[in-house]
Formats: sequence, C-alpha cells, structure tokens
Amino acid sequence: MKQISFIHAADLHLDSPMVGLKHLPANILSRVRESTFTALRKLTAAAIENNVDFVILAGDLYDGEDRSIRAQSRFRNEMQKLSQKDIPVYVIHGNHDHLSGSWVNLDMPSNVHFFGSDVEMKVFHSKRGDTVHLYGFSYIQRHILDKRIEHYQKQDSADFHIGILHGNEGGGTDHDNYAPFSIKDLLEKEFDYWALGHIHKRAILTETPPIIYPGNLQGRNRKETGVKGCYHITLNDLEAKKEFIETSDVLWEEVTVDAASAQSFQEIFQLCQLTIERLRKAGLGTLLTLNLKNVHINDFQEKKILDTELLELLIDYENEEEAFVWVVNLNLEDHQQLDRKKLTNEADFYTELFATIDDYQNLEAAIAPLYQHQLGRKYLTSLSEEEQKELLGKAEKLLIGLLYQ
Repeated sequence: MKQISFIHAADLHLDSPMVGLKHLPANILSRVRESTFTALRKLTAAAIENNVDFVILAGDLYDGEDRSIRAQSRFRNEMQKLSQKDIPVYVIHGNHDHLSGSWVNLDMPSNVHFFGSDVEMKVFHSKRGDTVHLYGFSYIQRHILDKRIEHYQKQDSADFHIGILHGNEGGGTDHDNYAPFSIKDLLEKEFDYWALGHIHKRAILTETPPIIYPGNLQGRNRKETGVKGCYHITLNDLEAKKEFIETSDVLWEEVTVDAASAQSFQEIFQLCQLTIERLRKAGLGTLLTLNLKNVHINDFQEKKILDTELLELLIDYENEEEAFVWVVNLNLEDHQQLDRKKLTNEADFYTELFATIDDYQNLEAAIAPLYQHQLGRKYLTSLSEEEQKELLGKAEKLLIGLLYQ
C-alpha cells in the first residue's frame, strides 16, 4: 500500500515582538517572546519522533519582511536537526515574509526547499519508493489579491498530489483577502491534500480530500486564544489520518465570570482564584483576559479595594510559577448597566452627550497618532467595525463613570 507521513504547519511568525506586553515581569516577558521559537522546537521534535517523510510550512515563517537574523538563525538550527534525520522541508513564503522584503540572508541546509514566486511543482521520493508532487508559490510582495489557484495544475506520474497555499478561503472575513479561493476551486484540482496557511484559527474545511488550516504555532495576542499547533498527516490509498500536535508554550485565554452571587471583596477574590486555578495547565503559561460581570459591592471601602488592588493580588507570585496564569486584562462590569433613559431624565446634558457619541465619526482621526507612530505603524492592524464599536462603548462607560465621580 502506498503511504506517506508528514507534518503540516503554517504561520510560525518567528520572533514576533509581542507588542503591548512590556508591563509583564522580565521572566514572563522573556518566555512570551521566546514562545515562537519554543513552538518551532516542538514541531521539529514531533517530526523526528514520528519519523515523518517531510515537513510542509505553508507561509509566514517570519513575522516581518525584514526577517531578523535571530529568527533565521533559530530556524536554520531546527532545519539542521531535520537534515540530520534526512527529513526534507517544503516552504512557501506568505504576505508577512514575502520575497520583496529587505534582509541579511542566512543560507539554509540543503534539505529546505523554497518555492518561488510562480506556482511550481517539486518532487519528493520516499525511501519506500512512493512519489509525491508538491505544488505551491511564495508571495513576491505583501499584497497578492488575484486568484493564484488557477495556476495550480496537476501533473501525473505521482502517487500523491499536495497543494500548498497561503491564502483566504472565500467565506472568511477575519483576515485580509490574499490569494483568495473557494473550496470548490480546490476540489476541482483533484489533489490528495491541501496544506493551507494564513488563517490563524485551526479549521478543517473538508475531510475528503483533507483541506486544512492548522492555525499558527503560537498565539501572539488576545484574539488568538487556546492551544495552537500543527498536524501530523498520514495519507494512504484508502484514507487520511490526522493528529493535531500542540506546540504553543504560552496560551492566550479569555473568560467571563458571573459575579452576581458574590457579595463582598473576599468572595469576588475567591471566585477569581478558582477561575485561575481551573485555567492553569502544567508546563504552560497563560495570559488571561478576565471579565467579571454583575459585580456589585455596597461597601464603599471594599469597592475601592476591588478597583485598585484586585488585579495586583491576582498576579501576586504568578511570576514564580512555571505554569503561570497572568491576568493581562481585568474588566469589571457593574450589575447596574448603563441606563441611558434614566440618565437623560436626570439632565439634558446627557441627551446631548449620547447624541454626540451616537453621531461620532472621528474615531480614525482620534487614534491616528497610534498608527503614525513608528512602532504602531509597523505592528498595529486596522480595527474592524465591531472593534470600533467596542472601543466607543468602553469610552462611553469610562466617561459616565468619571462624571459620576
């Protein structure tokens, strides 16, 4: 029976700067910034342990077009480990690490095969005599908006055909619509497997043939929650076996806790502690956004402590834990929701204020200085419509709270 085994990973984003986390303790910040490299080492170890035939990396190896020397050096070291085990690696570059960037290049071991800017086919021969045709292309520039799928043409005389594509499936709106395609487009090619990249959330688009986004190896912000990793795939004449391999060293999580039953600071503190212990995972760090809703404390002094000292208490000693759970965002939502009607009855001022908020059209201008800043321009992504609404809502609550004080 014909059979091949390989690792499919994508969106490594090596040496990602992990912006906005400078407030973390030095040891935790160092671990977070090292996490993309830790994830790569776990990938390499899995490839060797499973004795795979080859590895596929479906784009965005590096976080930026400048490809830091540090990132290239770490990548080369891991590729040398695979070379020693005679495991080839097939690589395409995506929109983040496109070919037109400017960088000081480090040569890679001969087992690493890069695809060029045009769709091309590379041939792999296994030790058992099986032949695989792999098809793919690297981004020549950051913005590839045309349907490159049209250039993937199956060439016969192989036992297995695998497409490698860094792009956006037509139904997805969470990512930029680079190298767009539809599932129908891929099925028409009659390949045995599609190794996708670009979407950081794990997704199996079809089972037969497998069309898979493995997600990224390591979450980099609060939007990329949960365990991250890659797939170990085994293809034969009859079936495709899929095993997800966890590679993330630091997890991003967000939970909402109903604090309606808590009547004192002590009870809220204990509720938070129970949540943190439930999320703690052996050997892994966790960066947590903790939302407390229906918070209500009558005692003024306890409420003041809740606002000023709860976060500090929750993270106390966490920097000494290998399996730390560090609360990076703590949001308290009073059980008394913002009642616009009630406020407008109190004073005409609120009527004018809410009208101004509802008609506010200058959000982009207000946050423009962030995007004009050298670092902001490099790392910040544009806000979605939902995120803009969320930002305005938070601003409204903050303003009302300050007015009441």
